[in-house]
Amino acid sequence: MNRQPFLLPRRPMQQLSNQEAEKLVREGVQALQSGRGSLARSLFNRIAETGRANAQIWLLLAIACRTEGDMAATEAAVDRLLALEPRMVRGHILKGDCRSHAGDEGAALGYYESARLLADGQALPPDLVAELRRIESAIEELKERIEARREAALVEAGLTPDTRSPRFQQALDILSGRKRIFVQEPTAFYFPGLPQIQFYDPASFAWAAPLEASTAAIRGELARLLESTGTKDFRPYIQSDPNRPRRDDNPLLDSTDWSALFLIENGKIAKETIARCPRTWEAVQAAPLPHMTNSPSVMFSLLRPGSRIVPHTGMFNTRLVCHLPLIVPPGCGFRVGNEVREWEVGKLFIFDDTIEHEAWNDSGDDRVVLIFDIWRPELSHRERDEVTALFASSPLGSR
Repeated sequence: MNRQPFLLPRRPMQQLSNQEAEKLVREGVQALQSGRGSLARSLFNRIAETGRANAQIWLLLAIACRTEGDMAATEAAVDRLLALEPRMVRGHILKGDCRSHAGDEGAALGYYESARLLADGQALPPDLVAELRRIESAIEELKERIEARREAALVEAGLTPDTRSPRFQQALDILSGRKRIFVQEPTAFYFPGLPQIQFYDPASFAWAAPLEASTAAIRGELARLLESTGTKDFRPYIQSDPNRPRRDDNPLLDSTDWSALFLIENGKIAKETIARCPRTWEAVQAAPLPHMTNSPSVMFSLLRPGSRIVPHTGMFNTRLVCHLPLIVPPGCGFRVGNEVREWEVGKLFIFDDTIEHEAWNDSGDDRVVLIFDIWRPELSHRERDEVTALFASSPLGSR
């Protein structure tokens, strides 16, 4: 097939009247619709040569050139289009196609992903919706090929999966899209400069092992409590308060599907519960509980069968939250950021609750965990005193 060279003119050719230009556009569109790409290209090119082409003309010219398989001319027209309309979804898709044809897979992926982002929330015509579906497949294929090359290069360099550091592997998982970037997002108070750690290693805390060793005694107290009064003393963990606004529609609001029995709630001691669970109370005293306004809290947390605690974040990043699993039927799970874990009776979780987290009980039985909060180990004693003074002067809410 003889293709017309796509050369931008060095000087404007004979000018067209508005009527002439409109006639050329109509004829070009009709030629495209009837499959006569060469004629359409010629007609749109005449308008471009006069210097009168707008973004729509460059788009039509790019489409006409693509129908002929001339990707170099297509890309030249797309570049002019994007110079005028840098956020045009069709332009990004066409540019991605051109880069893909040229073997520049990284740039192709970038343009396809930007097209997807630009299209988000827009009302789109059916043909553009179909194009977006097409590039979804292209995006996945490009990611797989790029990742395969990256993985092969790392292995060749001696960095096999079993020799990589955990943080480097996590960086690769984020790079590939297998994991997301999660950061602290406290809802009430943010203390800067603290590390973004999802789960802490309990072995780093001297008090953790003795507390885990108390699991049998704590479970015994819980069992006797449940035998004597059942769950009647447990109350919904999330309760409506007419004096506090709610900005969500949490399905567990005022629901006993997620309920708690407190030994201490936001700094207020429940003497009767402590009297019934003295070993539990004694065990948590070894942990650095943040004694200040609205803190600490220590509770038995009960999650009913089939219940799910939706993704959420905690209020203050100056503390960590601890879970000591006591009753854990199969089918229960817990996620903090990118990490999903299953509770094991007596195995402590220490995590940053200002990083998005969620929990579920897909079993047919209740799940019960002892929950309490501690000071973050990175805070100095001076900083703890400062935070305590702040909360005393201006309470920032409860859990």
